[in-house]
Amino acid sequence: LGNRDFPFVFGGDGASFAIPPEAAATARHALAATAAWVRDELDLSLRVALVPVRAVRENGLDVQVARFGSSANVSYAMFSGGGLAWAEQAMKRGEFAVPPANPGERPDLSGLSCRFAEIPATRGLILSLVVVAGGKADAFRALIAEITALVERSPDVSRPVPPGGPPLRWPPAGLELEARATRNAGDALWLRRAVLYAVTATAWLILRFGIKVGGFVPQKYINELVENSDFRKYDDALRMVLDCTPAFADALERRLAAAASAGVARYGVHRQRSAMLTCFAPSPMRSDHIHFVDGADGGYALAASALKGARG
Repeated sequence: LGNRDFPFVFGGDGASFAIPPEAAATARHALAATAAWVRDELDLSLRVALVPVRAVRENGLDVQVARFGSSANVSYAMFSGGGLAWAEQAMKRGEFAVPPANPGERPDLSGLSCRFAEIPATRGLILSLVVVAGGKADAFRALIAEITALVERSPDVSRPVPPGGPPLRWPPAGLELEARATRNAGDALWLRRAVLYAVTATAWLILRFGIKVGGFVPQKYINELVENSDFRKYDDALRMVLDCTPAFADALERRLAAAASAGVARYGVHRQRSAMLTCFAPSPMRSDHIHFVDGADGGYALAASALKGARG
């Protein structure tokens, strides 16, 4: 869609977004190409669906969208109304499926990278958290407000990305994935790797030593990266990645267990030693580059698995 803005949420083990009807054909093609790329390059199966909002509303739910400004540079979408959760379950049942494109079809993944090293916990552990409603809407909203306020006030918890930015290493651990994601159809993988080795080495030197290049100011970019990092979100579920003490994590889990016993919510958590960033920066000269935070050892995916287990 070029530079056209649209709401989306990165959920760690998946992503959701909303588009206008006139963009449906473009989105379908992009989704089919992405599923083909995942199949061909990574030997994985990616479930994809394009769900009409009409179908959601016919089932008594809705898709409501709000914006959360994490900084002056970017805002992230948040979804409520139950529609996204319903759409995800419909997708898992095979409804509204978008089949993968033909072999060799590739999506445009330019700007996508994972060049920073894992971010070690500074307070004891990285906690990935997923909380969904258990059926009591008012009580659930109160619980979410309580958890959010607790995270904001407590000295025992902070965002995972430190003020000085994530650690820098070269070569980056995600170089192979970036090579597979950004090479053009027909290009040799070894050639794309070689180009990225050179590009990432240059970027490492610029950021490591704070070298200004034209209008690019490394410290400004790092400051924006910290502010633009997406470590909390809502898409019919509260999702957070927190750097916290074990005592804080224990207390939070006790509160969530009590809420689950009362039928207010279901939850899943996963503890790990570090966090990781996936970055989308089409241009280093712009301030709206975005950075998705997840736990580095399973993160949201394992928290979601724990949630599914709790359902039974």
